[in-house]
Amino acid sequence: MGFDRRPLTPGDVGNWAALLTAIQDADGDDEYASEQDLRERFEDPARDFATSSIAVYDGPTLAGYGVLMCRGAADPVHDMLYMGGVHPSYRGRGLGGELLDWAEHAAAPLSHQRFPGHPLSLATGCPSTNAAAIALYEQRGYQPVRWFQEMVRDLSVPVPPPVTPAGVRITAYRPDLAGHALLVRNESFRDHWGSTQTSPEHWAHFLASAAFRPQFSFLACEEPEPLGMLIARESEAYHAHTGRRDVHIALVGTRASARKRGIATALLLSTMAAARADGYARASLDVDSDSLTGAVRLYEHLGFTVASTWISYRKQLSEG
Repeated sequence: MGFDRRPLTPGDVGNWAALLTAIQDADGDDEYASEQDLRERFEDPARDFATSSIAVYDGPTLAGYGVLMCRGAADPVHDMLYMGGVHPSYRGRGLGGELLDWAEHAAAPLSHQRFPGHPLSLATGCPSTNAAAIALYEQRGYQPVRWFQEMVRDLSVPVPPPVTPAGVRITAYRPDLAGHALLVRNESFRDHWGSTQTSPEHWAHFLASAAFRPQFSFLACEEPEPLGMLIARESEAYHAHTGRRDVHIALVGTRASARKRGIATALLLSTMAAARADGYARASLDVDSDSLTGAVRLYEHLGFTVASTWISYRKQLSEG
């Protein structure tokens, strides 16, 4: 088709952000990304864009992209992640299938280098309303394996005051508590579907993001033990496109031994109350619809409602 194909580089962030905006507008999604968000991805120690990305250009226009990301573990299958998309003006020309073909071929050597001898699968996904993407994945042998819901809470509605469980102290996030927060993150997500351990290096990168909002992030402790944590972020790109401020609850978790004590509820209410007082319009989060912790019921109890659904697809690429 006369397109130029090469890896993504930091110099592409402006075109990449414009492409993602066009995709989100066409598909009715609100997960926008700014140039800063994308620039930070190149600084992520877990990514190597030179070997795990592709940019498809038509002259100066970025028509499509694809990015692969290795997981932190293969247990025993390495379930590699793929994200990609095609500009709405270039759809219907086979680019989506070409990008998926690239991802499947590029995934094998990357996986072998990191987890030799392990089976490999490729995970991807799309909004439940994207019929074209669903058809493409299913035609290529991908199976739906999980449904994730974006839930939102209108912060113009009053937030009940948090009730702290007896013996527990809710503490505002401080840099010296980063290790406690990581400990809780890794232990509380150990039984979550598809989750792997987060390394200290990746955690430091995550907390260094311009999107991190420490003023709305909290830890729950029962001295000397950390029991729960909530990490909040904000998408400046969403604010720029909608004019509304959204506090996104990126992570909330409680260690298994401390569950059923109201700790997650206290953390969520602390974040929502602080964001509401600061003029934020809504709170948002993403949740596994089949979560074993009963998270969906908890969020509904606190006033969250489902705004959209994301389908996770998976295809086995090798048996190891």
